[in-house]
Amino acid sequence: MLIHDTALVFGRYARQTLRSRFQLLFGVLMPLMYLLFFGPLLTGLPLGARGDSWQVLVPGLLLQLGLFGASFAGFAIIIEKQMGVVERMRVTPVGRLPLLLGRVLRDAALFVFQAVLLILAAVAMGLRAPLGGILIGFGFVAVLTVALASLSYALALRVPKPQEFGPVVNAVSMPSMLLSGLMLPMALAPAWLDALSHLMPFRYLVDAVRAAYVGDYTGPAMLYGVLVAAGFAALAVTVGTRVFREAGA
Repeated sequence: MLIHDTALVFGRYARQTLRSRFQLLFGVLMPLMYLLFFGPLLTGLPLGARGDSWQVLVPGLLLQLGLFGASFAGFAIIIEKQMGVVERMRVTPVGRLPLLLGRVLRDAALFVFQAVLLILAAVAMGLRAPLGGILIGFGFVAVLTVALASLSYALALRVPKPQEFGPVVNAVSMPSMLLSGLMLPMALAPAWLDALSHLMPFRYLVDAVRAAYVGDYTGPAMLYGVLVAAGFAALAVTVGTRVFREAGA
């Protein structure tokens, strides 16, 4: 029942996405611009991390794709509330967990597709990384998307207007980007900033993907990244499901 209902919800939103080329491609534009206009500036610079500049930058851009894209996913459910879609779904026999999982799995599929496009562009520009590391990076993008989209939908059900939703998301996503070392390794930061960044869960995901891109699959960075990603996703889906049940969405 859970799998069947989740597949129904996923199929509904996946068909909507496939009908919108704008949605399919637009989300990758910002990371792609960083890749094209910021990446060449780092070539040959000592970045305090293993691997070349592309192996440092591209993992951060992958997770940036998930961070900003999934954080704003809740805008869609605000629009659905205004159009009465959520109200109609309340009377269906579909469980609340499938209603959430179907949405976030669609989001994960979308951002992994965009991540593939980003990697193809990065390879054309000079990225060289093991296939296993690239696939692990896609996995982290998917897990991060599931977690953040779950929280984003939960927040969207709590706020009545999109004008209130956007500032809250920005207040969380911007510090997350700056303190997780998405653009540059936190090894370049002063000691106090490096210590502060360890309080940010996203840092461990970035470090794990960067380790994967140099072929380090069994080191502490990978272990911490997997544990933090799994724990964060489990917590976020639990919170999202509870809010969906309380809201009757």
